[in-house]
Amino acid sequence: MTGVDEGAAPEVEPGSRRVRTLALLLPVVAASAAFLAWSQVWVTVVLVDGRTVDAAGDAAAPAVPPFALAALALVGALALAGPVFRIVLGLLQALLGLGIAVSGGLALADPLAAAVASITEATGVEGLAGIRPLVESATTSPWPVVAIVAGAAAVVIGIGIAFTASRWPQRTRRYDTVRLAPSGEPGRVDRLDAWDALSDGDDPTAR
Repeated sequence: MTGVDEGAAPEVEPGSRRVRTLALLLPVVAASAAFLAWSQVWVTVVLVDGRTVDAAGDAAAPAVPPFALAALALVGALALAGPVFRIVLGLLQALLGLGIAVSGGLALADPLAAAVASITEATGVEGLAGIRPLVESATTSPWPVVAIVAGAAAVVIGIGIAFTASRWPQRTRRYDTVRLAPSGEPGRVDRLDAWDALSDGDDPTAR
């Protein structure tokens, strides 16, 4: 029986390849930017006794790494997902980006609250109410803004993935579990059935 070449790939428009490449690359860039921001100093606090306390992203925004790691994990799933599941993953990517952006926004809105853990470690005083009298000033660095931008980018990327899910190129036939026979012959040949037939001593190509 003459079958369709399993190794042949269907023709794919260059535009769809670019869409898929960008959809897989841009989330990595956004997550990497979030990780970079998280690793830097977010808030600098000057205490009334003259000491300076730096609060890095691990203290000021501990939720960023889980969001960023989940966004990276989605890239692997996107590479294998079908159109419908891509929409779900795209929306999830947007939600993760929102979480990163919110983490940066909270640090900007209340730098002292973001630095509580670092101040407690330096002074031994716990609780925001107890810490406030010890603080002369609290300033943020540009890194929370970087995290906000990275998160916002991830939101846009996720929405873009959801809207372009159907434009991605189809997988090549070599990954399909079923192949089509030419017109006029039996509709489909299941590879597993063919292997079972060979195991039983029956040559499926002789049918």
